[in-house]
Amino acid sequence: MAIRLGLGLPQARHYDIGRDVPEVARAAERVGYESLWVFERALFPEPATQGLYGIEGLPWPEFYRHVADPLVTLTLAAAATERASLGTSVLVAPLHVPFQLAKTLATLDAASGGRVVAGFGTGWSVDEYAAAGIRPFAERGRALDELLEVCRAVWGPDPVAHDGETTTIASAAVGPKPARPIPVLLAASSPKAQRRLVDHADGWLPVAMDAGALAEQWRRLQDLAAERGRTAPLRTVLRVNAQYTPRTYDGSDRRPFQGSVDQIVADLVPFAEIGLEEIMIDFLGVPRDARELVDLAAQVYDKARAAGV
Repeated sequence: MAIRLGLGLPQARHYDIGRDVPEVARAAERVGYESLWVFERALFPEPATQGLYGIEGLPWPEFYRHVADPLVTLTLAAAATERASLGTSVLVAPLHVPFQLAKTLATLDAASGGRVVAGFGTGWSVDEYAAAGIRPFAERGRALDELLEVCRAVWGPDPVAHDGETTTIASAAVGPKPARPIPVLLAASSPKAQRRLVDHADGWLPVAMDAGALAEQWRRLQDLAAERGRTAPLRTVLRVNAQYTPRTYDGSDRRPFQGSVDQIVADLVPFAEIGLEEIMIDFLGVPRDARELVDLAAQVYDKARAAGV
């Protein structure tokens, strides 16, 4: 069975969100993409107080200056489509009030006929945590743990009850309920985060790196699941950050998924052989407009399928 392919939706400054998101979502579904994805970047600090991913001296990409809200973007896509899954890769979950996020995702799932995939991460920006004011950056792991508990409670049967560090629900009816159990996927690289994933989530949201290294990570995660007695299979959605160039990139320092459509597709092939369930491709705001994004996505989809992906 062919691997599922997903597409990142337009969230950058140069897109008309209200017009372009529905247009791209409809076109992607027609082409054959089986899922549509958003990511979260809440702000762009000036001057930067830390580097990208918390790495000193690494600059933030310019397109992070203006990223449309992920859940509003996903709602626009939901209204314009019928079949495609609607995923977050990732939502920086601890930036959100747990109860309200759980209710919003449940409502979107009910409205879309059971298509939401909740991809969560803890993030890395201290400025975003300070702006959100929900929990301190140092408590991000504990915040995610409680948020997962709140989501399971809110999405479950009434009466809902929860007594946690920041959220108290004293026996209440909470609706609407999701159309089906919402899959929760986590971005997890540290040992502690991987244990959280194996014990409390439905799957993994890795980012494309060297295919061999990713295959080894995937094997270790499966081994961990076996060690901890997990019997349910782990769902996997690989994020591919593609940097498209109109012509073949011939630089000796070419990074994976950088270059022409043919180069991007060639880089996809070894990842499709790892045994992952799905690959989502995000063009990171590079296309100049929605029409170019749709055309590029269609070319990549057709050539990927022709290459056996």
